[in-house]
Amino acid sequence: MRPAHLMTILDREFQSVQAGHHTPVMLWGPPGVGKSQMVAQVGTRHGAPVVDIRLSQMEPSDLRGIPYRVESRVEWAPPSMLPHAGDPPRGILFLDEINAAPPSVSAAAYQLILDRRLGDYRVPEGWAIFAAGNRQGDRGVTYTMPAPLANRFSHFEVETHLDDWVAWAYQAGIDARLIAFLRFRPELLFDFDPASNPVAFPSPRTWEFAHRTLQKFGEEGSLLLDTLKACVGPAAGIELHAFAANLERMPDLDAIVRGEDVAAPQEIDLQYAVASALVGRALRAKGSPDAKTVYGNILDYAARLPLREMGIMLVSDMHRAIGQELFNVPQFGVWANAVADLMLYDM
Repeated sequence: MRPAHLMTILDREFQSVQAGHHTPVMLWGPPGVGKSQMVAQVGTRHGAPVVDIRLSQMEPSDLRGIPYRVESRVEWAPPSMLPHAGDPPRGILFLDEINAAPPSVSAAAYQLILDRRLGDYRVPEGWAIFAAGNRQGDRGVTYTMPAPLANRFSHFEVETHLDDWVAWAYQAGIDARLIAFLRFRPELLFDFDPASNPVAFPSPRTWEFAHRTLQKFGEEGSLLLDTLKACVGPAAGIELHAFAANLERMPDLDAIVRGEDVAAPQEIDLQYAVASALVGRALRAKGSPDAKTVYGNILDYAARLPLREMGIMLVSDMHRAIGQELFNVPQFGVWANAVADLMLYDM
């Protein structure tokens, strides 16, 4: 399932806890697709803490707690890492790497997940339970999930989806050159072959590493190339380096935003780069007094791009970045009429 849809499901599951309709959710997927980040984003959206427990690093007693004697009986002291009554009333208990935990540890989690209790310990009422793990074919350390544990979750597989990643990337301030490159080479958003067991490979996680590399070594030639290859693998690193180096021939973005008559490039890679950079400019203008003017000038430029499909991609990404206010710009209607025969997607 694509990340945008899964985020809706996780949001709904979080909101349903206090109504008594919550079902624990298990996210499956290869390394680097953003499973843990999605759960963290749900917590951020709702201002709720996320208690991240890595079951693969635990012993059964780490969950059950330590026994101690009270008069003639033995009681258990639950671990402080679990949410308690004195913690915030709403939150997320996230059991990461759950299928990398030994069976003895996962067995200790059965009651915690379904019954929301472990011995005398109870998960506070406002806390949702999410879990995540890699699939068995992903070259990670995994155990087959026992049927009694699997039956305690609803299961979803996380897919990579370029439009969802691009929408996140603009909001996260990812380098526009990187966004343009992945629009140009979408198959490289995630390229992992478990059979070859690569050390570095393209994934949403490692493209974020590449973004950091562009900020740190952006003008340092071979050093930039070597660090990009270290993040996303040799082939993808070389391609991104060559793509970024070619962007010196980009038109004047400031002039485009000001509404000047700037010629559109004929080269496909430069068109991708200009489109991505202009979406970033539109996002930065959001909320400013001249936002509508900036949007309108970008829409005018989108209409001049040699490939009308490129203009549709630009405007579609703008809509995802800035929202419904784009429809209130006078130039939007003019642009939409000009490409009506190609508009086969839902804005």
